[in-house]
Amino acid sequence: MRAWTPVAVPALPPSRDVPDQVQVWDTKTQTLRRVGPRSGEATLYVCGITPYDATHLGHAFTYLTFDLLQRVWIDTGLTVRYAQNITDIDDPLLERADGTGVDWRELAASQIDLFREDMTALRVLPPQHYVAATDAMELVESVLVRLQKSGLLYRVEDPGFRDWYFRTAHDAYFGAVSHLDYAEQLAQFAAKGGDPDREGKKERLDALMWRLERPGEPSWASRFGQGRPGWHVECTAIAQHYLAGTVSVQGGGADLAFPHHEMCASIGRAANDGNPFAEAYVHVGMVGLEGQKMSKSLGNLELVSRLRAKGVAAPVIRLALLAHHYRHDWEWFATDIGTAQRRADAWEAAFRASRGTQAAPMIAGLRRAMRTDLDSPKALTIVDEWVSAVLAGDGDDVSAPAQVAAAVDALLGISFD
Repeated sequence: MRAWTPVAVPALPPSRDVPDQVQVWDTKTQTLRRVGPRSGEATLYVCGITPYDATHLGHAFTYLTFDLLQRVWIDTGLTVRYAQNITDIDDPLLERADGTGVDWRELAASQIDLFREDMTALRVLPPQHYVAATDAMELVESVLVRLQKSGLLYRVEDPGFRDWYFRTAHDAYFGAVSHLDYAEQLAQFAAKGGDPDREGKKERLDALMWRLERPGEPSWASRFGQGRPGWHVECTAIAQHYLAGTVSVQGGGADLAFPHHEMCASIGRAANDGNPFAEAYVHVGMVGLEGQKMSKSLGNLELVSRLRAKGVAAPVIRLALLAHHYRHDWEWFATDIGTAQRRADAWEAAFRASRGTQAAPMIAGLRRAMRTDLDSPKALTIVDEWVSAVLAGDGDDVSAPAQVAAAVDALLGISFD
């Protein structure tokens, strides 16, 4: 499946006294650590949308975060291979389609198109591999075969539907990503679509791998019966096929650490001869809306497309999101747009100025901020200070405005052209 329009990233001249590697917070090790190789190719897998209610600001904040990671990797001289899935067959999608009277395929297609439009407007770098679950059935089946040969796949003894499950208890490392105790794991598993109390399971945390066909539901043929994949094996199969080997970073919202990323780590390790699924796990904070958690269930979503329809320019939306550090939960307020608009107006005026203060020190500071845990709020402050000096009439370097504009484009993805 096609992704969205590629974005050109300006190449910048080198800076002195700047870290040559990117550090981010790894949930698994609970440390700020280098991610990606020292040279060559970094690989990135980010869990994609279930295509309904796209694109809310929580989505946008997540994909913007990993856009920044790509940009900073590229600036250090790495190439990036990026894969993202689309969960275009899952219970929530089917339930929304049934509730609205729209065919699930039409609902998915319309929301995927809207997501592409929003990502294009926000200048988010697209994945090279944008893969729908409905196009990945053979990949899933191949992972299931490997798990079955290892004795880690079993069918529940249920007289109704003998679905296939993965044995989590056989993984000595299970829990290493999320650091939850067993009671917390059970609670989150139940709250996020798991089925800890299903009869016939060997262990309450065992994950659904292949759901056999139910009346009226879409299904696909496989050697495990007519059915459809579970969510966790879908992402694992896509990542391992398109990125090959251990992924540099698996990323997503903080709500995915358990059970989804924990399950991906466990399934991926089992299907890859004991090798780690990912080197690091990077999670993005949750976005609230004026005092409440922003969620589909509450219906209090602010959508990128809605803001754009109101005339808010995409760079302004992007600046509003960049004002928050990716690791922190935060709340969106309507006033955020006004603050971001004023910043955008000032930046654009400075970038179009005839002269300014020297660009090199500012670009070095911007690089340091972004290579140290993607500190976009600090990066914005650094640009603000340079902009204020330019608008105050300081500096006589005629090349500085264009140089800073290129750096802000390359590292922050902000362009007014």
